[in-house]
Amino acid sequence: MKKVYLCMTGDILHHGHINIITEATKYGEVIVGLLTDEAIASYKRIPLLNFEQRKRIVENIKGVSRVIPQRTLDYTENLEKIKPDYVIHGDDWREGIQKHIREKVIETLKKWDGKLIEVEYTKDVSGSLLDEKIKKIGTTPEVRLKQLRKLIELKPFVRAIEASNGLTGLIAENTKVVKDGQVREFDAMWVSSLCDSTMKGKPDIELVDLTSRINTINEIMEVTTKPIILDGDTGGLKEHFVYNVRTLERLGVSAVIIEDKMGLKRNSLFGTEVVQVQDDPQNFAEKINAGKKALLTKDFMIIARIESLILKAGIEDALRRAITYIEAGADGIMIHSKEESPKEVVEFCEEYKKLDFRVPLVVVPTTYNSITEEELSSYGAKIIIYANHLLRSAYPAMKKTAETILENGRSLEAEKYCASIKEILTLIPSEGI
Repeated sequence: MKKVYLCMTGDILHHGHINIITEATKYGEVIVGLLTDEAIASYKRIPLLNFEQRKRIVENIKGVSRVIPQRTLDYTENLEKIKPDYVIHGDDWREGIQKHIREKVIETLKKWDGKLIEVEYTKDVSGSLLDEKIKKIGTTPEVRLKQLRKLIELKPFVRAIEASNGLTGLIAENTKVVKDGQVREFDAMWVSSLCDSTMKGKPDIELVDLTSRINTINEIMEVTTKPIILDGDTGGLKEHFVYNVRTLERLGVSAVIIEDKMGLKRNSLFGTEVVQVQDDPQNFAEKINAGKKALLTKDFMIIARIESLILKAGIEDALRRAITYIEAGADGIMIHSKEESPKEVVEFCEEYKKLDFRVPLVVVPTTYNSITEEELSSYGAKIIIYANHLLRSAYPAMKKTAETILENGRSLEAEKYCASIKEILTLIPSEGI
């Protein structure tokens, strides 16, 4: 009997998938390459069902002979192992981001005279459209809370960007580009203390209290589904921190990052230009441990931010602190630097790799922005945060527009700096839930 191979996610099944499988049975034994959780997460949202759950469902579809994992979007590994007589797919992949995958399938099949059969795309249904409908429905605190740990597990690295209100949350949620045949998007949102304070016209000195921060978080949560990482400044008093993490956990925030400084909080990028005092590592470890004990789930993450490089205490001090904080229960370590060169961050990463026990490493390449995500990932970074770029890009644009109106006594000349009225009106759908 001839072998027929087709690839699918099996996460949201519709009659288009059944049509493909039914067509495939006409040519021989149907073998389904089921994309792994990691493969799906590499180009779209985390699957609703895990691999084993999806495998059980697909195995029980009439006409399917067996199901095997397909570990990447590239078919080559499985095709060369099975050497199917036919590969079957909808004709929708002739254009778009899957075009190069199709071309590689054709080239691979030529090695044993295999054939690609393309079935007319089922036009009245779309997995992508169903995904969008699910996104519009929204999410729950419990589902959102768990997402960050799952992303860390499934992806080479998690890409986060600052969100300071509902609008920037929508940008973080929806912005995508296609590069080298792959969809790139942000996986999570960083609610920055600096940006939150600046949006309110206040200094970044831990002046904006948690109640106000929660209002910002709720504003973002109402219009987004992606996980949220909160910049928790120093975490405040240990006795207050235990209550605050419970509140954040209940809201569905995925993680809080707290820095090992004490006294009046000043932004780290001032470095040693202003007085900044690093906390005693044991004292900070006790705060982490108290926060961990207060949590009700294993999903919420407390990440320790080490300021040793900022305050010129050196890599050895940073490593000693990392060990202490991990032993106290920290779910991640963030290493911070204000240098323009990534050299000291890379050196820390290389030494951190040598530790017997590690937790995910977080980096924030604000000043050392010449290094790429792929390079940071190769050094061991699991979360990469673009901490303030939307605010920093918005401010000069708004200032320029205001100056142009004043200079000309009208707004005509400022139009080139503005989105169209129609774009703004249609940016956020007005239809009811």
